[in-house]
Amino acid sequence: MIHTEQQYKAILERIEELLQDSDNIENQNAKGYIELNILSDLVVDYEEQNYPVTKPSLTEVVKMRMAERGLNQKLLSELLGVSTSRVSEYLTGKSEPTLKVARTISKKLSIEPSIVLGV
Repeated sequence: MIHTEQQYKAILERIEELLQDSDNIENQNAKGYIELNILSDLVVDYEEQNYPVTKPSLTEVVKMRMAERGLNQKLLSELLGVSTSRVSEYLTGKSEPTLKVARTISKKLSIEPSIVLGV
């Protein structure tokens, strides 16, 4: 078990060293194979406790999709069939989309329904 950030960083360095030899990755009989796997499991456990990955917010995902597709608020409002001021409220978190608009956001922007509905 990793207890400190210093231990975590030292183990990451050791993993990097072990990864330099492809045998440690592919060959179960290699000297570093078992060590690499044990250390990797320890790092995963530590990161899950100390650096949990959280679901992105609807606002974050919509902004990302807008950037990917070159959409501004006006184009997004046309795509969703709502006013630009309503899009602005969604993007600032001042209001939540209705269920109908949430479905449209999910379909038109290819966003998982669970993210759109906040579940």
